[in-house]
Amino acid sequence: MSNLRIGATIRGFRLQKGLSQGDIEKRTGLLRCYLSRVENGHTVPSLETLHKIAGALEMPLAGFFVEDSLQHDMQSQSLSEEELRFLIQIRRYASNLSDSDRKLLLAMIRKFAATA
Repeated sequence: MSNLRIGATIRGFRLQKGLSQGDIEKRTGLLRCYLSRVENGHTVPSLETLHKIAGALEMPLAGFFVEDSLQHDMQSQSLSEEELRFLIQIRRYASNLSDSDRKLLLAMIRKFAATA
């Protein structure tokens, strides 16, 4: 896994949990500027550092190494942090919807997009 990919994965999980880099800093003792460098692929974290970050995100260390096609697709489209956060939230809430509710939600989104 490349540094950019591990950094993007960390960012995705952090945003999914609704946490800021400052929140991770408080939970791990790692500086926010260091976390930014990791998330942007400028620094490769050690396994020990990844373990700290995983603990702060309340997830297993192995979670950083599992391929997630939706997350990969979202990252490859160069979405902004705000767009990524929005899509991750939609994904989280959509998993609790029935199939008919998902179809209704998608129809509503299409309608909003068509009138925007």
